Amino acid sequence: MDVNRLGGGGGAVCIHWRTICKFWMAGKCSFGKRCKFLHQWFVSDDFTMLAQLAGHEKKAITGHEENKAITGIAFPMGSNKLYSGSKDGTLQVWDCQTGKSAAVISLGSEVGCVISEGPWVVAGINKSVKAWNIQTHNELSLSGPSGLVYALAVEKEMLFAGAQDGSILVWKFVAATNGFEPAAALKGHSASVLTLVVGNKILYSGSMDSTIRLWALETLQCIYTLTDHTSPVMSVLCWDQFLLSCSLDKTIKVWAKTESGKLEVTYTKQEEHGLLALSGMPDAQGKPVLLCSCNDNTVHLYDLPSFKERGKICAKGETRAIHTAPGGLFFTGDGNGELKVWKWNEQSPEAATTIQQ
Repeated sequence: MDVNRLGGGGGAVCIHWRTICKFWMAGKCSFGKRCKFLHQWFVSDDFTMLAQLAGHEKKAITGHEENKAITGIAFPMGSNKLYSGSKDGTLQVWDCQTGKSAAVISLGSEVGCVISEGPWVVAGINKSVKAWNIQTHNELSLSGPSGLVYALAVEKEMLFAGAQDGSILVWKFVAATNGFEPAAALKGHSASVLTLVVGNKILYSGSMDSTIRLWALETLQCIYTLTDHTSPVMSVLCWDQFLLSCSLDKTIKVWAKTESGKLEVTYTKQEEHGLLALSGMPDAQGKPVLLCSCNDNTVHLYDLPSFKERGKICAKGETRAIHTAPGGLFFTGDGNGELKVWKWNEQSPEAATTIQQ
């Protein structure tokens, strides 16, 4: 793919005139159908909201108003259950057919992140990583992290956890015991590790210290540090041969290898607000789309590699959790504890998995 094509789509489509009514979002619009602003949660003709799942409730764990924010979403392949973790200290299990809560797992600590890999659902909490095998119902608790676990990743039977003290703990899966054993602790970041992703035999970690570190999977050694961001790196994403990163410095950066083999920024997308999370998926026609959330309570969707805008989603709070799934489904979880289910239009029926209210 031509690196120079990134960001070369002639600019974003102007969709900002189709503004969502803030009074309607707060349940206070008095104009009703006469309102000149939109009474819906998104601006796009390309996808539809299937459901709003309400279940995370405010609890006195962290002692402030944002403690019901959703911080992680997982949809294990082949499962009919959806999982969401929150600052309210629970992991909610949702029935995909009914859209209702099937179970609530109390973890006694705010949840920093949630992922799934094979039959495992894994959640990062304070000073621990919890793992559940949805096939065998085996439950594990992995101790060792210092502070809250903000990020998780899995590759080659290794589980990585990014912790509040800047370290990355590594466990190796042991088939004989169907469990995990401590393997290493990666040191280098000077502040919390907020995001982890694996690609091209490398673990990428983004941190509050504004850097991205590259760790060789074979040796678990740091081989390079990227320093182009000027604020905390909130999310990193591998796409094709590129690395994408976003930061509170209001930029999305696209990185590619140079002839010397080092990663360098080939394109920078400037946003009006700080960025919180990145995710990617194909649309109904198989074209790659980037989803990125900003700290003004919006999620923007862009075509890749052009960065042409495809739509915008609004929420009552910051969207920290975005998860994509086969069949054109994607999920967003916001600071108000609301989990929304979305689907790209014109998706083939045999590929779709339905979640209904």
